Amino acid sequence: MFKKILSLSLLVMSLPSLAAFNPQAAINKLPNGHDLALMILDPATNQVFYSQRTEQLQAPASTQKVITALAAKLYLDDNYRFNTDLEVSTNDVILRFNGDPTLSRTELASLLKVLKKNNLSTIKGNLYLNGNAFSGYERAAGWPWDILGVCYSAPSSSITLEHNCVQGALYSNKAIGQQTRINVPSHQPINAVSNALIVTKEQQKQQHCELELVANPSNNYQLSGCLPQSKKPLPLNFAVQNTEAYTAAVIQQELKRTGIQLEGKILRNDNIKGKRIARHQSAPLAELIDVMLKKSDNLIADNLTKTLGREYFKQAGTFNNGVAAIKAILQKHANIDLTDTVMVDGSGLSRNNRIKASSLMQVITHLYNNPSLGLLKNMPVSGESGTLLYRQSLRQAPLKGNIVAKSGSLYGSYNLAGVIKTQSGKALLFVQLVNNYFLPDNVNDKPTTPPITEFEKALYLSIYNQY
Repeated sequence: MFKKILSLSLLVMSLPSLAAFNPQAAINKLPNGHDLALMILDPATNQVFYSQRTEQLQAPASTQKVITALAAKLYLDDNYRFNTDLEVSTNDVILRFNGDPTLSRTELASLLKVLKKNNLSTIKGNLYLNGNAFSGYERAAGWPWDILGVCYSAPSSSITLEHNCVQGALYSNKAIGQQTRINVPSHQPINAVSNALIVTKEQQKQQHCELELVANPSNNYQLSGCLPQSKKPLPLNFAVQNTEAYTAAVIQQELKRTGIQLEGKILRNDNIKGKRIARHQSAPLAELIDVMLKKSDNLIADNLTKTLGREYFKQAGTFNNGVAAIKAILQKHANIDLTDTVMVDGSGLSRNNRIKASSLMQVITHLYNNPSLGLLKNMPVSGESGTLLYRQSLRQAPLKGNIVAKSGSLYGSYNLAGVIKTQSGKALLFVQLVNNYFLPDNVNDKPTTPPITEFEKALYLSIYNQY
């Protein structure tokens, strides 16, 4: 017994002391009421250098995309592509959509031009949209209602076109008191109006006024409230509300442009089949994942989730079976148990999602220990790429270029999960889940540099310098 105790003592003495690293000075920079889960691990020894609330369920926000990416890489081929097919059946034409999150108007138009090459300048029957690849809700439970009109909340649909997003601009360069003006490209089949008033910044503050967007299922959008006077237009990104109606309207325009006459109607039919005469394929999975992780693309993540559900369970993909597939794939192929993880979408947009820092660390560890997956190369690099390119806390030397991580931000959440290369060349893994981060209403109490920026800078500099 004595020898065992002595051996254990020598082992503990030979390892860096867990107490040697103390991030409390950094944590103190966060506002009162915050909830932080933090874990730092040495993958070479599997030693945990620091842990705090790692078994507490936290909102992951977009760090959840790392989980989706891992499941997709483990189950789908790197060359997996989304297909959009053009089919014919007697007098009818069928467009079969499979949820390609990158399908563009130009690519769809190229498919339609194949009709002319097949001597089908007139469609005597109907043109059917088949979207049976997915079913169920196009928005997951817990997606905030107040952001459904903007593009990062674009619906996850099998019938996806132009990222289910329309760009526009709002002008407030007229006199104070006048209405703002919206401009949406004329070829976009949506209707947007604004009665928001132009005010000064002081008026906006006094009137507690802000810009509000209301969107309806007919792809009509109305802006109200107020906007400070500005010479520069405010960029707008409207999420398509009715993907079927939007795509049908675009098809009508492109048929006319191409010189193809449609005698029937454009209808939705998820059961109709025909003979394929053309196919458009998306970029391969590896490229889609790179965009998804670097730019934190929600639509790619959620359409991949539904695709995993379809491929794994051999039925129409949904949020529910997609999440179930992700958990089953990670359990079987990576021995990662996410049983107690609350996961309702693949993007992390839902406020219902919850995960333990220790569970997310398992995913990051698997990525690090399996470099052949290439997922770490797809993640943003501090001060160099993706969502970390301009992150104030990490963009300056010596942290610049030494952190590879997936960020995640949602209401009250500021998260990071990835790898940091320290000054000695050591690689450490970390998971940072900051929830319930709110600043006081009194603007005089708000510091020039946000506390989250001060916290992250102090935390990662201390890790970099100490190890």
